[in-house]
This record gives sequence, C-alpha cells and structure tokens, in this order.
Amino acid sequence: MHRNAVVSRDDWFEAHRKHLEREKELTRFRDLIAAERRQLPWFKLRKDYVFESEAGPRRLAELFAGKSQLIVYHFMMTPGSDHRCKGCSFLADHIDGANQHLKHHDVSLIVVSRAPLTEILPYKQRMGWEFDWVSSYASDFNFDLQVSFTDKQIAAGDTTYNFEKRPLRSKDLPGTSVFYRNECGDIFLTFLSRARGGDALIGAYHYLDMTPKGRDETGPYHGLMDWVRLHDEYQDKTEDRPNCCA
Repeated sequence: MHRNAVVSRDDWFEAHRKHLEREKELTRFRDLIAAERRQLPWFKLRKDYVFESEAGPRRLAELFAGKSQLIVYHFMMTPGSDHRCKGCSFLADHIDGANQHLKHHDVSLIVVSRAPLTEILPYKQRMGWEFDWVSSYASDFNFDLQVSFTDKQIAAGDTTYNFEKRPLRSKDLPGTSVFYRNECGDIFLTFLSRARGGDALIGAYHYLDMTPKGRDETGPYHGLMDWVRLHDEYQDKTEDRPNCCA
C-alpha cells in the first residue's frame, strides 16, 4: 500500500520544486555552520603522546605524516574485549574511499583505539581496511580526549562526553578529533565531534535519507543497531511481500 499521494506529473513537479527550497536552506545552513566551525578557538596541546603503530612507536606529531591537518577517529575497542563495535565499523567502512582524496588535500586521517595493536590488526585484516590504525594503549590520549573513562570515573559518575558531564557505563565511546600543526611544530586541538556527529561521515546514511523508507530504523533501538551488521556478516534474504498488484 502506498503511504504517499500519487499525483499527476505537473503536481509532482510543483511539489518537488517547492521542497527544493527547503533543501537549499539546509545546504546554506550547513555551509554557515561549517564556516562558524572554522572560526572556533583552538587549544594548544602541552602533552606529547606516543602510539603503537605497525611501523613502531609514533608520536602524535608523526601521525600528521607531513600534513598540517590531522583527523583522528576514535574507534571503540577496549583492551582485552572481543566486542567489535558495529557502529564504529559502519563508519570505518567509509574511510578508505575518502582517504584517497584527503591525503592529497593536506589532511592525514588516523584511526585510534585503546586496544593493543595485537588485537587491532587481525580485525583490520578481516575487514579489509587500508587506513592507518594505531593503539593509544600506553598513553592518556583517549582519556584526555574524553572518549575513554577509568573505572574510578565511571563509579563516581565523573564522566564528561560531548561537552556534557553525565554518568556513563561504557569505558570507551566513539568520536572524531581534529588537530592542526603549525610551522613551529605546535599542535592544536581545533574541533571534536561526538555522539551523532559521526552521522556526517557515514555516506550510506545520506543515500538512505533519499529513499522512500529512509533509514528504516524502526526498533527495538531506533538506531543503527536495528539493522547494521559487520559487512561480512550480512545474510541476504528475499523479503516476503504481499502481491498487491494481483
């Protein structure tokens, strides 16, 4: 059964023409927010961080790989856990395509997790990802960026995420942090995005938003956990649909 009105071609054209104005408003507003984001104040990092990489220990400055801008995606992977986050993996599936172009536009993109590299690399190989993925296991990086939390913080309810202090149960949460390195080698935190801010990096969502069913996240969680699977765990099924044209 159709959920929408079926109209003449002229009426269809007119309705979509009017809606286009709303789409243009959204585009202009998104451009405005992006411009405001670029004007936000920066925070100069005073602490150095060392990460475990496939090439050996690497300092934060080295993650820039000669670029002035660094995007870090914080992938939820707690040391010793066999849980593999479907949401982080869904986002990570979109990184390699974008990274082919970002590296030619003065941007380095790195994925960071707290799990040691020995736990990260087998999963990276399984998923077939090419991006650089490093471990912050031996540093305070994730804790300082407020995407990881100690048992003491969680027990005391002393946890801040997405600029809001609130009680949390998870030791790791996802997010994106952006840094700039100037000619003198100073490193600045310029922006961070948490929670649903990650939606902007998931191209599949933007395709779905153009379809009649949209994201079709109807429960029980009303989010990506309703349907997203690790990309090698989908089982194709033919839906049983009533033959309404019979």
